[in-house]
Amino acid sequence: MVRLFTTQVLYRYGNPRKIISDNGTAFKNVKIDAFADKHKIEWRYSSVYNLRANGLAEALNKTLIKILRKTIGDNQRNWHEKLHEALWAYRITHRTATQATPYSLVYGAKAVLPIEVELPSLRIAMAAQIPLTKQTQLRLQELDGMDERRLAAQQNLELYQARMARAYEKLSRPRTFKKGELVLVLRRPILGRHHGPKFAPNWEGPYVIEQAYEGGAYLLADSNGKHPVSSINGRYLKKYYGQNYPDISTTRQNQRESS
Repeated sequence: MVRLFTTQVLYRYGNPRKIISDNGTAFKNVKIDAFADKHKIEWRYSSVYNLRANGLAEALNKTLIKILRKTIGDNQRNWHEKLHEALWAYRITHRTATQATPYSLVYGAKAVLPIEVELPSLRIAMAAQIPLTKQTQLRLQELDGMDERRLAAQQNLELYQARMARAYEKLSRPRTFKKGELVLVLRRPILGRHHGPKFAPNWEGPYVIEQAYEGGAYLLADSNGKHPVSSINGRYLKKYYGQNYPDISTTRQNQRESS
């Protein structure tokens, strides 16, 4: 994974300031920590089982999976060989959110498809008749207008995301909690496999909210000050109405005194 980031990210796009990834073991290890420290990268992890925390990447993955399903055929083991074709199809397809193709936003022009060369299209035929100096001038004009087109695409994307957010908020009721509140946690799939009798409760706890983050993520702690997960989205929590819980700071102080 370190080699992949070095060759495909660092050497192609430069040193990133932040990277957001899920909690997979490929991203949470000593080598990744050393890589991030060496290049001064702020590596952030999304809360577990919360795809919305890295929505753009998940949306891209969903689209690629749909394309691969239509191209790999019966032999699904060679999906990695078709991945480049799927990426090419994605890059040259007009996106609703940006009102442009990813290819045009990177290179400032529409991609020339192989079939347009094999069976010359009107665009290729007209380009062949334009003098080289005129082609160069037109290309420079396209490059000069890239910033404006990218800005327009960014504005279209923000408007699209705002519309999607309003539509989602009409149908959802987000759960919000404050620091110090007691909550129960969904056992499955957050806390691993559900052990015990078949009709045992699906909720475990109580846990106390030790830290509340932006975006509805929370850090939990039990009575011993231990964290069951690194962070968790509020969708997998519900308020606990039982008896009061001992204060975490007091519990930790007692543990230090006893040791």
